[in-house]
Amino acid sequence: MFRSLHMKLVMILLLLILSLMTVVGVFLTNSVANFYLNSFYQQMQTVFSDEQFYNDLKSKAASDDSLEQLKQMLEGNAGVLGINSGTRNYFILDGKTGVFLAGSDSEQGQALEMTPNILTAIAGKEGYHSDMTASYMDVAMPLASGGHSYIIYILDNRETMQNLNNELFFIIVESLVFGLLISVMLSFLLSKTMITPIERLTEAVEDVANGDFSRKIQVASRDEIGILTGKFNHMAGVLRETLNAVENERNKLNTLFLHMTDGVVAFSRGGKIIHNNPAATKMLGMELDENTTYGDIFEQVAPLSNVLCLKQSEYAKGDMFIGKRNLELLIAPFFGESQGGVLVVIHDVTAQRRTEELRREFVANVSHELRTPLTNVRSYAETLLDAGDLPEETRENFLSVILSETDRMAHIVQDLLTLSRMDYGKSKLHYEWFLFSDAIRAVYQANYIEASRRGHTLRMQFSEQLPEIFADRNRIEQVMTNILSNSIKYTPDGGEITLSAGLLGDKVWLEVSDNGIGIPEEDKERIFDRFYRVDKARSRESGGTGLGLSIAKEIVLQHGGDIQLTDYMPKGLSVRIVLPIAGKEAEDRSDGE
Repeated sequence: MFRSLHMKLVMILLLLILSLMTVVGVFLTNSVANFYLNSFYQQMQTVFSDEQFYNDLKSKAASDDSLEQLKQMLEGNAGVLGINSGTRNYFILDGKTGVFLAGSDSEQGQALEMTPNILTAIAGKEGYHSDMTASYMDVAMPLASGGHSYIIYILDNRETMQNLNNELFFIIVESLVFGLLISVMLSFLLSKTMITPIERLTEAVEDVANGDFSRKIQVASRDEIGILTGKFNHMAGVLRETLNAVENERNKLNTLFLHMTDGVVAFSRGGKIIHNNPAATKMLGMELDENTTYGDIFEQVAPLSNVLCLKQSEYAKGDMFIGKRNLELLIAPFFGESQGGVLVVIHDVTAQRRTEELRREFVANVSHELRTPLTNVRSYAETLLDAGDLPEETRENFLSVILSETDRMAHIVQDLLTLSRMDYGKSKLHYEWFLFSDAIRAVYQANYIEASRRGHTLRMQFSEQLPEIFADRNRIEQVMTNILSNSIKYTPDGGEITLSAGLLGDKVWLEVSDNGIGIPEEDKERIFDRFYRVDKARSRESGGTGLGLSIAKEIVLQHGGDIQLTDYMPKGLSVRIVLPIAGKEAEDRSDGE
């Protein structure tokens, strides 16, 4: 019932009238009460503040028949005091006890209560205290003269004020009834004026919802409803244009979807196929129909439940091999208000992977082919050292340069071959048990002479209790040698180099620290990249190729370990390698070999 706009308007107007009359009634009632209260106390203060009147009261109180004299004087001034036998009376009380002595209403005087104003007068002060909540108004005036002590007490029971408030209440109720009747009639007229155009709008909205955008509503007014009607007509036109544009875009997407080279398959949240394009059918080598499910094709790559748990910006990636095709899958969830699902994009990366494989083979073949001419160059250079055609000093200088460059190039080729084998997965590791400390000592002894030649102090700091590890000893010593030789090369003569090692749970670690030139912060992230050198000129002088740390990292990773680069305080560099003592992966690889 109250969902109708018509009834809502009626109720609003009724509540408005009711609230207004309630506020007016409360305001008038309080105003009348305040008026009577203020009028009473102003009148009393005016009378008792009259000096002549007050002096006459004192002279009367000093006479022998003071009580009678006071009574006559108060009755003579009854008009000024507003005293009548109905609502307002005077009383003469004992000034010390407040006991009734005389007054205009003896019966009421005998039943007087001890009000705050009477108590104030007993204390010798004028009692003009007013209380809005009390059912009376009173004034108590102390009077002491000629050895007599009295209290002149004026009491008003507010009957006049209450009668007036009652009359006002009946007037307000009558006005409220007429106001409600008028508001009901006006609300019906007003609601009819407002609801009629809204009903027209409702009918037009239903037509638009059914796909009819041709209907336009006549704007009959310039008020808010008229503006709304105009906006609706404009909205209907814009919506029709938007839907036409969406239809065109959908046609474009359908064309793109059908003719794109990548495969696309969409599934519902339940795994049922929704859409697919011809490219997906061709790549997967199977017909896709409404009975095909996600689990039939891609469950092994990425479970449907896992994909649906991904955020909107996340996706899963995987590979599939179908025949000779190498397919790369990008699987992501999509979300909608009523439904969602999973979208699978299929890339045929067969040619790309083949190209990468050929590139690796090319590097391996080129490196292999370069070794033979480089060996010949070295042989001829050694022969020329014995020739006597050139001056001895010149010949030796030239041939020393040739030998130096030949060694460096042969080293590059060897490193390239090592990395190529690692990339291609043909670098086999020969696992064996050996003492980690023995490998460190072997590397230490092999590099001690070179370090001494450059004036370095080479130290070893580790416990003799280092355990045996299960690894490829030659490869591990190669890693240690690469790291230590770098420290020897790039530490200024007379430096300090320390080999420290230890045990950490089921892993061992080796740290090579020096006080050399260190590595700038911006180069640390790339120091393990192939051919990357911080100072290329200095690296050439030292014979560096930029492959040593790359090889070291690959070897450590193949062993399931880690290699880290940190600063060595106060200056220099520290390289730490961490290796598992006997990791399961290492054992599995060894068993497979």
